[in-house]
Amino acid sequence: MSSCSRVAVVTGANKGIGLAIARELCRQFSGDVVLTARDVARGQAAVQQLQAEGLSPRFHQLDIDDLQSIRALRDFLRKEYGGLNVLVNNAGILRGRVVNISSLQCLRAFENCSEDLQEKFRSETLTEADLVDLMKKFVEDTKNEVHEREGWPNLPYGVSKLGVTVLSRILARHLDEKRKADRILINACCPGRVKTDMNKEFGTRTVEEGAETPVYLALLPPDATEPQGQLLRDKVVQNW
Repeated sequence: MSSCSRVAVVTGANKGIGLAIARELCRQFSGDVVLTARDVARGQAAVQQLQAEGLSPRFHQLDIDDLQSIRALRDFLRKEYGGLNVLVNNAGILRGRVVNISSLQCLRAFENCSEDLQEKFRSETLTEADLVDLMKKFVEDTKNEVHEREGWPNLPYGVSKLGVTVLSRILARHLDEKRKADRILINACCPGRVKTDMNKEFGTRTVEEGAETPVYLALLPPDATEPQGQLLRDKVVQNW
């Protein structure tokens, strides 16, 4: 078992914003930082890069689309730390902070949804299963080229991030109802238009600038009760 009792996990952290978040958490988080990546060689190369900078992350393979891989990370965290304090990029075993990376494009998508869909996404009784059904419907409607007729915007990226943002709100509400005393905070954030290879370096922010809000949310103090279930950009809650 690790000598540290606290642990932060960053998914998809071998490059771009994920790597920048891992770097800042290594500098600021009072515990171990586990850098995860789907590809072991790339993940280990990222760890070596941070080690060359004088930092000390740990590595664990994680493919968020592979249940066996998720369970392997879960078992590792339980064995080494007894749980998880901070999770950045995707929502396990929770004791602290979860930060999901979203985008303000989700607000544009929401505004261009039909009133019926807006009402569903805004509903305080929307469950995770309901949300999954909504997102599946969007995919099917898009495949059948009837999505606009069904009230969906022609903004697939924005709709996908709308799902991330709404999921954060649903999970936060559930935690407040079932585990409020644990003070687990789940939020989504927009890093801004960051220059990464994913968008062919087209953007106005560096990866370090893009990491600022995710790291801020990851390091909210232990007695913090908010933000909770919100979408933030530049550390400011976005109303919608």
